[in-house]
Amino acid sequence: MIYALHPEAALEHLEQIVYYEDKSPGLGMRYHRSFKSAVAKVLTGPRRLPVYIQPDIRRVFLPGFPFSVTYREVGQVIEILAVAPHRRRPGYWAGRR
Repeated sequence: MIYALHPEAALEHLEQIVYYEDKSPGLGMRYHRSFKSAVAKVLTGPRRLPVYIQPDIRRVFLPGFPFSVTYREVGQVIEILAVAPHRRRPGYWAGRR
């Protein structure tokens, strides 16, 4: 199984790497490793996590950071719709479906 980031999700992810790296050298890479760890968890069992929004949207939390990766399974591809901060209004990314 592979994954693909929605263009806006890719931008969110890159912005967070830059933000955290600016805060403290090495923190951006730690965030990126947390992201990769969360995605790896999804790839090993995408349906293992509960449905977040019906009918098929799920999410996984990034260890150590206030973000979640929101995704859905489309055939053999995990489509990442958002790298959503927990403080931002829920569902802001819903138009990406």
